[in-house]
Amino acid sequence: MAGNRGTIRAASNFSAEADAQKLRKAMKGLGTDEDAIIEVLVNRNLAQRQEIKIVYKSTIGRDLIDDLKSELSRNFEKVIIGLMTPITLYDVQELKRAIQGAGTDEGCLIEILASRNNEEIRRINETYRHQYGTSLEEDIASDTSSVLRKVLVSLSTGNRDQSHHVDEALARQDAQSLYEAGDNRWGTDEGQFMTILCSRSRNHLLRVFDEYKSIAGKDITESIKSEMSGDLEDALLAIVKCMRNKTAYFAERLYKSMKGLGTDDDTLIRVMVSRCEIDMIDIKAEFKRMYGTSLYSFIKGDTSGDYRKVLLLLCGGED
Repeated sequence: MAGNRGTIRAASNFSAEADAQKLRKAMKGLGTDEDAIIEVLVNRNLAQRQEIKIVYKSTIGRDLIDDLKSELSRNFEKVIIGLMTPITLYDVQELKRAIQGAGTDEGCLIEILASRNNEEIRRINETYRHQYGTSLEEDIASDTSSVLRKVLVSLSTGNRDQSHHVDEALARQDAQSLYEAGDNRWGTDEGQFMTILCSRSRNHLLRVFDEYKSIAGKDITESIKSEMSGDLEDALLAIVKCMRNKTAYFAERLYKSMKGLGTDDDTLIRVMVSRCEIDMIDIKAEFKRMYGTSLYSFIKGDTSGDYRKVLLLLCGGED
């Protein structure tokens, strides 16, 4: 996808010094001027926010992240701190949050590892080891079970074939192997699904999915749903969806985070923060196409206060 398809762009006439002073003024003394914080930080891109953070330290002698954490709270704080975090480090922190503590947020692990490319995964692995002194692979292996562990570890190696060439014979062979591993046998050979879906190139897999439909008479996603269950089903479906249309996958993640009772704020925040400078324009368009309503109206009806204000700005306004 050419160019920046994000809703958040660099501010023109940018002055890190002026912004640092505005932020300090917004947090000094009694009470906090949340609107001033939103106005500065949501209308700058990530590179400009990093500059503000450095200038804040050098001119005011205080740590901007510490100040923001002491003044803000709950989901509003999570979004603002997320926006202040370099993108790879943000992914790393989300992966760590998903792994540590009681229970595992498998949805977060699947979302990040299935949707990032080899280069992004490589940077995640380096940063993870630097931050926590352990490898992402080790932490995943110790915190997940059975076949899901194998899928996530495989994705975390960032070793997917990157070629654009499609070997038609191999595509047919892979499609046949998937059919033999699932619909055409008693029980399922999950390992075969994992090997093909986690290692083959995008172009190759798109061809495999077409071939599979010819052989099985149904879509690969239908077979995964009938053959798998739980987190493994979610992981393999996420891979297929990201290969076909990554922005539609994120639109679905946003929809599911807000529909029904209660909001999955962790997912909502993570997708909005991590995609706002990459492809949020396209995610919004897919959301409208898939659900017949705007992402903006969905967020507006599902959130409140300063938290809502920030998310609506990250969404880029009404369609």
